Amino acid sequence: MSKLVTIYGGSGFVGRYIARRMAKEGWRVRVAVRRPNEAMFVKPYGTVGQVEPVLCNIRDDASVAAVMQGADAVVNCVGLLTENGKNKFEAVQTEGAARVARLASEAGIQTMVQISALGADENAASEYARTKALGEAAVLEHMPNAMILRPSIVFGTEDQFFNRFASMSRMGPVLPAIGADTKFQPVYVDDVAAAAVKGVLGEAHGVYEIGGAQVSTFRELLQTMLNIVQRRRLILNVPFPIARVMAFGFDMLETVTFGLVKNPAATRDQVKNLRVDNVVSADAKGLVDLDITPVALETVLPDYLWRFRPSGQYAAIKDSAKNLRA
Repeated sequence: MSKLVTIYGGSGFVGRYIARRMAKEGWRVRVAVRRPNEAMFVKPYGTVGQVEPVLCNIRDDASVAAVMQGADAVVNCVGLLTENGKNKFEAVQTEGAARVARLASEAGIQTMVQISALGADENAASEYARTKALGEAAVLEHMPNAMILRPSIVFGTEDQFFNRFASMSRMGPVLPAIGADTKFQPVYVDDVAAAAVKGVLGEAHGVYEIGGAQVSTFRELLQTMLNIVQRRRLILNVPFPIARVMAFGFDMLETVTFGLVKNPAATRDQVKNLRVDNVVSADAKGLVDLDITPVALETVLPDYLWRFRPSGQYAAIKDSAKNLRA
């Protein structure tokens, strides 16, 4: 019988790409999510019955244990960009990761891949970065041979970075950027998935910092995006002191409205994160050590950002028409 992998958060941005690749490897894939009815799109990744979404709450021992029964490997992709209700950074990114690793070890599962984040640091000012690091430590305590992947900003069709700012570029002449000089090393989502698959297959373990081929400032990334969506906008750097005040106001607004009004800009924790460069360390293992050549940013962004152009799907036709002679 084919081997089985349980992917926690397997319908999320990164998880779905890992699920697709594992199905192509011939594995059975169990996609563990809170809302399996909303994850049915993963089923066609494989043959009938090969990829199945199942109900799981990573904050509950019994739920986590149930969906890993019979598994040969587990992958944890569950993470938060912002806290919401009971889904707090510590509950999900530290305790949740620890729970998966502990129960996998108790079940005799030998292989685990943990999707963490570049900048994970137990001493970080950001709660996001701090809980990511604590989650890593907990995983390695229970599964010392686990693979830990720390990606920089991940880009791809469903990303929440370039899509968000491309959408914002349609709203006015100014595009605000908190920490415009902060450096990032964006990595293509399927490159992260390819790295995770090597961990599941037992070809690699340890900590890997995953970045793309190019290091750019926040401002440079926004300018690249603007060039692709064919819009001219002023990229306005928002100083950190002002950003902190804005973030505090928006966080308080979300709190007093009990979440009915969502923070439209950045949370206080995200502002703290944006103060730190998000690039691969010089001495870290990365994609090259996994024999993976990173996909260039410019080769992928046009494939999904075209819809934000003033002419949308007709932009290429209009550009071509300009070259026609009367």
